[in-house]
Amino acid sequence: MPHIINVSGLSKTYKSGFTALRDINLDINRGEIFALLGPNGAGKTTLISIICGISSPSGGTVIADGFDIIKDYRPARSKIGLVPQELSTDAFESVWATVTFSRGLFGKAPNPEYIEKLLRQLSLWDKKDAQLRELSGGMKRRVMIAKALSHEPEILFLDEPTAGVDVELRRDMWDMVRELRHRGVTIILTTHYIEEAEEMADRIGVIRQGKILLVEEKQALMEKLGSKQLNLHLTAPLPGIPETLAEFNLQLLQEGSFLSYNYDSRQNGDGVARLLRSLSEQGIEIRDLNSSESSLEDIFVSLVHKEQ
Repeated sequence: MPHIINVSGLSKTYKSGFTALRDINLDINRGEIFALLGPNGAGKTTLISIICGISSPSGGTVIADGFDIIKDYRPARSKIGLVPQELSTDAFESVWATVTFSRGLFGKAPNPEYIEKLLRQLSLWDKKDAQLRELSGGMKRRVMIAKALSHEPEILFLDEPTAGVDVELRRDMWDMVRELRHRGVTIILTTHYIEEAEEMADRIGVIRQGKILLVEEKQALMEKLGSKQLNLHLTAPLPGIPETLAEFNLQLLQEGSFLSYNYDSRQNGDGVARLLRSLSEQGIEIRDLNSSESSLEDIFVSLVHKEQ
C-alpha cells in the first residue's frame, strides 16, 4: 500500500535540553486510520505538530503526499487538516464565518455548497449563524473539525478528538471518521480512549518517551501480544493447587472455588486440552468454564510497563 506520510530519523530537542522525540521512523498508508497511543508526555502532540508544520524538528525529514514539510511547506501543509487537542476559536465569530475564513487561509476559492455540506454532515447547519461563544464544548469540537476539513485535505490529524465530549457525540464522531476514510481521507488520531483505537484503527503505533515502541496492524497486534484466560468454576473448592498441575501456572481464586489459567493466544489450544485432562485425572470436577481475551488496553499497559 502506498505511503502518504513518511517520517524518517525525526528528532526534537528543545533549548532546555529536553528531548521530546528520538529518531522517529514512521510510514502512514494512504487511506488508513492510524491510531497513535502513548501516555502523557510520550511525544504524540510534538510529533503531530512537526508533521503539520507547526513546530520545527531538530533533525530528520517529513514527507506529506510527496512534499517535504520544510522545503515545500505550503503545498505540504495544504494536504493536511489538523484538529488540535485544545479548543481555540474566535468567540464572537459565527460558525459559517469561521469555517469559510479557514478555507480562504489555504488559498481555496469560495465554495458555499461544500461548506454547507460539511456543516450538515457535522450537525452544525442549524448553528451556522451562531457565535462560537454560544456553543457547547461538543459543538465547538465539531467546528474545529469543520475548520480542519474546510480546505478539503487528504490527511486529517485528530489530536484527542473526543476529549471532554459525551458518549453520544463520541459515537457520532466515530461515524464521521469512518465516512471520511471511506471518501479516501487518511486519518491519524491520538487518543487516551483505548476503545477508540480498538473500534476504528487499521494500524496502531505505540510511543513512549519520544520513541516508537512498535507499529502493527491492530488485529495482528492483538494476536501477537494478547493473552487468553480460561476461568474454571469448580464443583468443590480446592485447599490448594496440586503439585501435578504446577506446569500450568494456575491461580486459585475465591476461596478455592475458581481456577484461572492464562495462556498465549498463539497456542493452538493444546495447553487447554492437557489442563482439562490433568484435572480429570486428579478427580477435579468442573461446574462451568468461560474464556476471555486481552483487550487492546491490556496490551498497551503491558507494553508500556515492559519498557520502563
